[in-house]
Amino acid sequence: MKRLMMFSFIGFLFLSLVSVGSFAQTVDEILEKMIEAQGGRKALEAINSTTLRGSMQIVSMNITGSLTMVQKEPDRVRLDAEMMGMTFTQAYDGTTAWFTNPQTGATQEMPEKQVKYFKKQALGRDVLLNPKKLGIAYKFKGKEKINDKEYLVLEQIHPDDYTVTIYVDPQTYLTYKSKALTLNQVEAEVEADSITSDYKKVEGIMVPHSITTFQDGQEFMRMTITEITFNSDMEDSFFKMK
Repeated sequence: MKRLMMFSFIGFLFLSLVSVGSFAQTVDEILEKMIEAQGGRKALEAINSTTLRGSMQIVSMNITGSLTMVQKEPDRVRLDAEMMGMTFTQAYDGTTAWFTNPQTGATQEMPEKQVKYFKKQALGRDVLLNPKKLGIAYKFKGKEKINDKEYLVLEQIHPDDYTVTIYVDPQTYLTYKSKALTLNQVEAEVEADSITSDYKKVEGIMVPHSITTFQDGQEFMRMTITEITFNSDMEDSFFKMK
C-alpha cells in the first residue's frame, strides 16, 4: 500500500514541474510564453538532470517523511523516500521500471499497470520544449475560473490518448494546477489534481517549491522542496535495477 502511495505521488510531481502553462493566442504562442516564464529555451535546454530534495506528508494518514528525486534526460527517473524508518525506491532506466520492497530490501519490476503511468513521469524537458518529438499534442481549451481567478486551460495529449489538463496563470504563464488519472492505494484509477505554488528562481529557472496533490477531491499529499540541483554528474547505472 505504501508503495502505491508513493507511486501516486510521483505521478504528479514531474507533471507539475514540466507541464505547460487568450483566446487570441495559438497553442504554440502559449507554450513559448511558458518556456520564457520558466527561464527561456536556452536555459532549459542546458539542463541535463534535475535533483529535488524535500519533505512530504501523507495527509490522510498523518505520515511524514523525506524524499530525493532525480530526473535525467531524456527518460530516466528515480525516487528515494524515507517514511516510518523505511526506505522506498522507485525508478525507470529508460527500459525497465522497478521498485524496492521496503521490508525485505529486494528489488523487482513494477507491475505493467503501474508502468503505463510511471514511464510518462520519466519524460524530461521535451514534454515542453519539443512535444512533437514525443508525439505529444497540446490543445487550448479556453479559460476556466478557479477560486474567482481565470486560468488558461491546455490539454496535453500523449500518443496513447493519456491526457493531462493544465491550468496556467495568464499573468505569469506558470502552471497553477495539473489534472489527470493516476492509481490510488488499491490500484484503481482516480482523478488526481496537483497544485503548485511558491515559485522561486533557482539558477535562472523558475521552480515551484510547494506541491499539494488531491485524489478524487480529497487532499492526499503535501510536499515542500528544500533543495534543487541541476546537472549533477549522475551515471545511468544509478537508475538501473540492482
